[in-house]
Amino acid sequence: MHFYEVLVSSPAFHGKEPLTYQSETALLEGAIVVVPLRTKPVVGVVLKAVQKPKFNCRPVQKVVTPTAVPLATLSLLEWLRLYYPAPLGILGQLLLPSTLLRKRDIAAALPTTAITKETSMPELSNEQQSAVKIMRPSTGPQSYLLHGDTGTGKTRVYLEMAQDALAAGRSVLLLTPEIGLTPQLEARVRSGLGYPVMVVHSQLSPAERRNVWLQILQATGPIVVIGPRSALFTPIKNLGLVVVDEAHDQAYKQEQAPYYQALRVAAQLAHVHKAKLILGTATPGIAEYALAEAKKIPIIRLVDKPAGENTTKKIELIDLKDRSLMSRHPHISSKLLAELEGALARKEQSLVLLNRRGTARLVLCQSCGWQASCPRCDLPLTYHADHHQLRCHTCGHTDGVPSSCPVCKGSELIFKGVGTKSLTEELKKAFPQARVQRFDTDNLKADSLEQNYAAINNGDVDILVGTQMLAKGLDLTQLTLVGVVVADTNLYFPDYTAEEQTYQLLTQVIGRVGRGHKSGTVVIQSYSPDSLAIQAAIKQNWEEFYQQQLAERKTHGFPPFYHTLKLSCARATHPGAEKAALQCSTVLRGSGLRIELVGPSPSFYEKSGGKYHWQLVIKAKDRRELLKVIPLLPANWTHDLDPLNLL
Repeated sequence: MHFYEVLVSSPAFHGKEPLTYQSETALLEGAIVVVPLRTKPVVGVVLKAVQKPKFNCRPVQKVVTPTAVPLATLSLLEWLRLYYPAPLGILGQLLLPSTLLRKRDIAAALPTTAITKETSMPELSNEQQSAVKIMRPSTGPQSYLLHGDTGTGKTRVYLEMAQDALAAGRSVLLLTPEIGLTPQLEARVRSGLGYPVMVVHSQLSPAERRNVWLQILQATGPIVVIGPRSALFTPIKNLGLVVVDEAHDQAYKQEQAPYYQALRVAAQLAHVHKAKLILGTATPGIAEYALAEAKKIPIIRLVDKPAGENTTKKIELIDLKDRSLMSRHPHISSKLLAELEGALARKEQSLVLLNRRGTARLVLCQSCGWQASCPRCDLPLTYHADHHQLRCHTCGHTDGVPSSCPVCKGSELIFKGVGTKSLTEELKKAFPQARVQRFDTDNLKADSLEQNYAAINNGDVDILVGTQMLAKGLDLTQLTLVGVVVADTNLYFPDYTAEEQTYQLLTQVIGRVGRGHKSGTVVIQSYSPDSLAIQAAIKQNWEEFYQQQLAERKTHGFPPFYHTLKLSCARATHPGAEKAALQCSTVLRGSGLRIELVGPSPSFYEKSGGKYHWQLVIKAKDRRELLKVIPLLPANWTHDLDPLNLL
């Protein structure tokens, strides 16, 4: 009889150590098996053989596939367990699709050689050649920060480096923050590289995800895998290059256990495979840039647009406080309306950005001041006219729309504020001949950016309306106008990253035009036109913005000068949450650890999901001190290491 430690894939397993099972036959490390967990069968992966334990072991029920998970992937999970502590059942879910339990034929293996010799890529510019020359040598640093302005051809550099890895018989992983960007990147990869390409993301059906995962596992030759952060845990063998595109994007942070930061995981994945890592972005994170400088990671700058192409653009800044500039519409300036009319007349495409979903942000009674709010979160409900429904974007609670005020019974209900849905309807009324389409996280799958990318790129949509997902990475040949309805949205949040997020969003959306196809125009509407973040984005003044932000963070003790840990508790009552937070802070203050405590205090969203939330923020110069905090936490506390914000 053989005995093995198995990492099970189930949220029901909250243990911190693997479970031990027995098997009559010998199993490989990395073997995918079905094992019993309480009364249910679950999938798991064999970690290692062990001596017969002193307790009775339950048997392995079956082996799912003859191909084992690569040892490098197991090494990555072991690192993750120590770096971002979480229950092992949740870590197992990152790796193994639950659909492996289904009794279906194993997916066919991928081809082991190039699938086509017909490849097409433009010549490298001088600047791109210099970047490749730095990254190409096999010796020296293996991580690189590719700081390239929008439209300077970072993707072309990725493909050149990918070609090198594939020719050497090694696979490539390309991460993208938005599912909507995968068709564009997939098309570039398929046309430029003659190797099998696998795309993984959450919009695939369970069966599709299972088959793609198995094909990656069984591939015997070099392949290219494209996907969001979850693709880090696909069982890729012999990885030669990891690329994190739009590396600044907040979507690379997992906002549930194990709360990992994908950039850190990508660096470790490259390390265990001895692969190159490229972090590509036009707007590096302040902390990430400082970290690269401190670790002497090469920072490669791209500023030149492709020679001979039209990269000119003009930027107009509209002060929303000057209402004379809004004479034709309450939310869209006369200047932006005129530019939209011009683009339509020239049969060119426009993009209108508004980082607010829904139809109206607030539903109020003018008579008594009642406001529609979520009974579970105490947050304003957003009105969605297409479903005639009030919706909480925090917990998902929905309500019908009252015909009269539930407090005073008056009929003077008003809908204030504008969201992407109402903006779309207003633009359709203003331009009835235009094809207007909305893209945000409220889209159904058939209406998503991913499903409609080909139509958009062909010019079948005249005006795109949406949230920040439209600001990222899109390269649309017909797009000549960008309008930002309110540039200050992120500035209103009381967090140290507010200016950074504003700068990044504006720089990215400005970069959607002037990309070599046609000249472009950008109209930015703002209540704070003199803000440093807005001015720096317009003038493309990265260095001044970076130095100012770095100085502020040093003064106030924020990353990169301190590591942070956000602790949260949720209780049924406000006094209960406050008491739990005070008790926890007392324990930590007496722990003797080299940490600084901020709080406790109510969370930014104090009531959510019917419970009251309080938090503690812990700072430390040494991240290992924060890891020592986690075992001291009382029951029913959550922890987020390296949080994106402290709200």
